[in-house]
Amino acid sequence: MAQINPSILSADFARLAEEAKAVEGADWLHVDVMDNHFVPNLTLGVPIVEALSKATGTPLDCHLMIEDADRWAPQYVEAGAGSVTFHAEAAAAPVRLAREIRAKGARASMALKPATPIEPYEDLLPELDMLLIMTVEPGFGGQAFLDIMLPKIRRTRELISKHGLELWLQVDGGVSATTIERCAEAGADVFVAGSAVYGADDPAEAVRALRAQADAVTASAPWACGH
Repeated sequence: MAQINPSILSADFARLAEEAKAVEGADWLHVDVMDNHFVPNLTLGVPIVEALSKATGTPLDCHLMIEDADRWAPQYVEAGAGSVTFHAEAAAAPVRLAREIRAKGARASMALKPATPIEPYEDLLPELDMLLIMTVEPGFGGQAFLDIMLPKIRRTRELISKHGLELWLQVDGGVSATTIERCAEAGADVFVAGSAVYGADDPAEAVRALRAQADAVTASAPWACGH
């Protein structure tokens, strides 16, 4: 079954606790952490994640778009994140970092920017619980979905199947009612949606509708047979 992770990057930052409650039917709450170095934007950090984890029962999926991920990622587990995603481009020792995140009790995930190929990281996949394919250049919400990422999603799903892994495949960037089916058909099963959820009149209903769309496609997708 598809998982929908609303991104609070598109929420009202002055009302984060209420915005988290507005999507309580979601699988995870996606928290974008940006440091104005790895990406040209500055959002929030450990104290906000700690506060959010106490304000919602929805588990937190923290996406770290930061430099020096090896140093900072474990702190987000301690702050209450149930899943922590570091960027392959920002981690000096990704295997060690993934193992440290897991050892602290969270799911370990690695993200790839649009121009970063999946193939060099094939041997690392068993160390991860999730892989994130960015379908926009990271840094800002509300960007248009990059169709050229669909073949990369397919190749990643093929590698996951090849190794028989129970690895979630997440997509983030421009995911909406008009793009989610293409992502699901290509092999994604976890979807980050920002403005498509928080820009809707009823965010909780938007989550349900997106999940239903993805599930309908996944049911007949070749990659999902026996998944």
